Amino acid sequence: MPLYMKSNKFESLTDEEELSKRGYAVGSTIGEGTYAKVKRAKSEKLNKNIAIKIIDRRRAPGDFQFKFLPRELSVLKKVSHPNIIKVYEILEFNAHGDLLDYISLRGAIGEDKSRLMFQQLVNAVEYLHNINIIHRDLKCENVLLDQKNNVKLADFGFARTVPEGDLVSTFCGSAAYAAPEVLLGKPYLGQAYDVWSLGVILYCMVIGYMPFDDTNIKRMIRHQTEKKIKFPKNVKVSEDCRELIHRMLDPSPKERATVEDIQKSEWLKCDKDDENKETS
Repeated sequence: MPLYMKSNKFESLTDEEELSKRGYAVGSTIGEGTYAKVKRAKSEKLNKNIAIKIIDRRRAPGDFQFKFLPRELSVLKKVSHPNIIKVYEILEFNAHGDLLDYISLRGAIGEDKSRLMFQQLVNAVEYLHNINIIHRDLKCENVLLDQKNNVKLADFGFARTVPEGDLVSTFCGSAAYAAPEVLLGKPYLGQAYDVWSLGVILYCMVIGYMPFDDTNIKRMIRHQTEKKIKFPKNVKVSEDCRELIHRMLDPSPKERATVEDIQKSEWLKCDKDDENKETS
């Protein structure tokens, strides 16, 4: 059962429209309470009929949100039995929707604002990698934003625990954000795959659209491996930012930047240096 929690999201989008963007065809209501309802749905990713529990966090009491709900999810994540419901995914929609919505509405994000948001995303991925978790579905749609545009990484349906250095072979994620080794069907390093996806996201943030055209996968793979990354002349992007994007979108997993390299990059250090000046 995917669990979908909403706060002050875009009023123009219904629950069904929000969930449809995530691959769920929502059907009739099974049950409804004061601040939650359960609906029938079909999951494209799972290719099966499921139930979705929708919780309105604006109406749910605090003790439910911060005590009973976390306790319930903690238990359900640990159990697996044919007669007990299974939680497949937890989705949370915040005030400003996701990063794709944000870019679609505003276009390219300035480097200063991009740096702050991207730093938070990198911090989240670094945390996962440090505990041997790879996400494998990093994309703008899975980067949620709250009212202050703070990043909340979501959708862990393809995440798994993999020791650093171990190879995995299952294709996961979206082709537009997938590294060339993944698209070619080769065993891959999950951490390096996540970094490639981060590179695609950063490019989208500062340019306003995708670095590669995924309408023709063979051609896209060729452009990826030939390092054909174009920066339009009408969008100003600093050399430090371009260099970081090139390092993250290196077609060789061994040469590709790591999360630690990203944290030490001149582009991210610029913001950290400014923070140090302000606090000194």
